Amino acid sequence: METVKVGVIGTGFIGPAHVEALRRIGHIEVVALAEVDQATAKAKADALGIPRAYGDYRELLEDDEVIAVHNCTPNKLHYPVNRAILEAGKHCISEKPLAMNSDESRRLVELAEQSGLVHAMNFNYRLNPLVQHARVMIERGEIGEVRHARGAYAQDWLLKPTDYNWRINVADAGPSRCFADIGSHWCDTVQTLAGAHIDEVMADFTIVHDERLRPRGEVESFAGKQPSAEDLEPCKVETEDLAMVMMKLSNGATASLVATQVSAGFKNAFTFTVDGSEASISWDQERPNELWIGHRDRANEKLVKDPDLLHEEIAELAHFPGGHPEGYPVGTKNMCLLAYRDIRAGGPAEKPLYATFQDGHAEMCIVDAAVESARDRRWTKVER
Repeated sequence: METVKVGVIGTGFIGPAHVEALRRIGHIEVVALAEVDQATAKAKADALGIPRAYGDYRELLEDDEVIAVHNCTPNKLHYPVNRAILEAGKHCISEKPLAMNSDESRRLVELAEQSGLVHAMNFNYRLNPLVQHARVMIERGEIGEVRHARGAYAQDWLLKPTDYNWRINVADAGPSRCFADIGSHWCDTVQTLAGAHIDEVMADFTIVHDERLRPRGEVESFAGKQPSAEDLEPCKVETEDLAMVMMKLSNGATASLVATQVSAGFKNAFTFTVDGSEASISWDQERPNELWIGHRDRANEKLVKDPDLLHEEIAELAHFPGGHPEGYPVGTKNMCLLAYRDIRAGGPAEKPLYATFQDGHAEMCIVDAAVESARDRRWTKVER
């Protein structure tokens, strides 16, 4: 099998996770890396064992050996970089969000559809094997009619007023932070499970710290180390630390989410429960190898991940035998596995399991509606 040559743009928290995932699926070689300048690119490439380093992503896009590119840059660069990747004739795998607003994301969907290239989004939670098993359960009617989905996505990495990251800046990340950053993962997962769109939202956004102390230099996400007091300066906060959102789905079901980045002790607590007319199912990202199935008239169940016990059509997404846990990296690995299967086939599948630019655009429209709802304090329709 011919090796696919790949480039990665951006190496903060998520870029190396993409590199690791690509190396785990075989016949993929990351041959090039781009960063903000040549010195940074060279240092990162050396650390990751990548042969070519570019101080400008446009130079990477001129590399004829590279046929697919992963966009792992900060939010404000997603639109121009994704657009440039597609215009260069290369398959595009993007981190979320797809763009800074739905006007930009709509243009990217049009460009991607015209190009015939594979376009994928790393909404990784939808591709955990037990999440996909739950999707098939719902699709087959095993929990009855879906009535409600509820859950939370809780983190604590911005709990203190001295916690700071570029995501706090509207200019760098957009008008929503907590809901757009982590709530979008939850919305994508619930839409995937329910096989339905979020049509309306009622959102309440809370800014816990109106002012934060910003480092004079930049800090990587989840870096942990706090700068000294003399290296801090005050800055105004305009994006939410906490979001509570109610939703109406196109299949008549409802949903409710609490997303927070200021909940002490919660590191990455992504949870959902889907209530059906016959049974309920729950999953916790921090216990990813267990799926809870609830019943009214008989004992509840706990399905522990085992490829032999999963529905046949998605069993390949579990890569180790029963009793061998899989964790956070499996979602990104499965996204790469399925996207590169389509790349080898010459173009995107009709209904891929991985998120596409259409899904990324849908999430941008949900975020737009939530921002409007929180501002106007009313139910708001999601305009696609």
